[in-house]
Amino acid sequence: MKCFSFYNGDKKDESKITKSVLAPSTNSTFNEGEMRKSGSELNFQNVPDTSTESLRRTSFPSLSQRPSNLRVFTVSELKLVTRNFSRSVMIGEGGFGCVYKGVIKSAEDPSTKIEVAVKQLGKRGKQGHKEWVTEVNVLGVVEHPNLVKLVGYCAEDDERGIQRLLIYEYMPNRSVEHHLSTRAETPLPWAMRLRVAQDAARGLTYLHEQMDFQIIFRDFKSSNILLDEQWNAKLSDFGLARLGPSEGLTHVSTAVVGTMGYAAPEYVQTGRLTSKSDVWSYGVFLYELITGRRPLDRNRPKREQKLLEWVKPFLSDMKKFHLILDPRLEGKYPLKSAQKLAIVANRCLVRHPKNRPKMSEVLEMVNQIAEASTETGSPPLPLKSLAQVETSVDTEPKNNKRNVDLRTGESGWFVRMWTPKLLRTS
Repeated sequence: MKCFSFYNGDKKDESKITKSVLAPSTNSTFNEGEMRKSGSELNFQNVPDTSTESLRRTSFPSLSQRPSNLRVFTVSELKLVTRNFSRSVMIGEGGFGCVYKGVIKSAEDPSTKIEVAVKQLGKRGKQGHKEWVTEVNVLGVVEHPNLVKLVGYCAEDDERGIQRLLIYEYMPNRSVEHHLSTRAETPLPWAMRLRVAQDAARGLTYLHEQMDFQIIFRDFKSSNILLDEQWNAKLSDFGLARLGPSEGLTHVSTAVVGTMGYAAPEYVQTGRLTSKSDVWSYGVFLYELITGRRPLDRNRPKREQKLLEWVKPFLSDMKKFHLILDPRLEGKYPLKSAQKLAIVANRCLVRHPKNRPKMSEVLEMVNQIAEASTETGSPPLPLKSLAQVETSVDTEPKNNKRNVDLRTGESGWFVRMWTPKLLRTS
């Protein structure tokens, strides 16, 4: 799936940068060039910034004054870790640069070795530098079981040029996007999809509501949700993240970036960013889990290329709903569970952002669905690591005062759906 930069206003020195993730992905993100001045910019204090003119940022004490537990590596150390950045240990590649698998000694216990993923900024240096800074800023001060852990970074300038690298915990089971695609040998079972939905919602809830500052992910998508050895889902790739609006403000104004098919319509049209933009993206992701389809797939027939438009006719008739379920599941799913998850998706996809639920509310609803699914019985979760295997109308109900009961699975929500508008890339 292609990703685009959307601009509102003048463009200056547009720099389109395809970013890599820790595992191979068909998704890419085109980053903005020079951002408009915004109160959402993340300040970075601890590493060299070689492009201050193009990376003007406002200082935010709530982030910059927080202690960071990140380790500082040298290029020499990382050469040893990655066999001199050998292609034999490369696990991902994109416009940002390449990602390599390596092994380092634990800081707490040097006798213990831990696997890591080393992301290297491209040789040109400036490409992706702003995202590199933001990534260190965010993951250096936040910590949660459903966020990929940043172990450390490397920032060196020498005769070879700018050296910028990020060292993450290694995620052996790749991305959710991979497992929803036909590239995966076996599809994710329904129980695992619910678990992923829970984990992703927990991660977003933490970013939005559980700290004394708010972070808006801004690039939530299945390729940015990685799976660890125990199949726990973790959000990754925070290069486009932004601080939420300051007290007394309703939104953050930014140049519009993100992934086609996931971006909230009001953000695309106005550049006004809120946490509800992430909620919209999460709603799209739920339909991705339900259908096994990408939000935008140019390889499909024209009428099926846009996921939200394709599912719309099937939601007006309960008898047709099963037709949108991922065929790779081979019917091994509780139909009511899938219907209830679609209810949650629709609530996230309400056209007016103020009417979308908060992520904590979304998490509570998804937890209800997962608990009910467990009680009725579901297929076992896959526990074997891949590393061990070769291989616009509102979506609101007609009566806005009506509450949807997830326990009964009422279906009035099927009647009215959204009409996604085309996103312009000029």
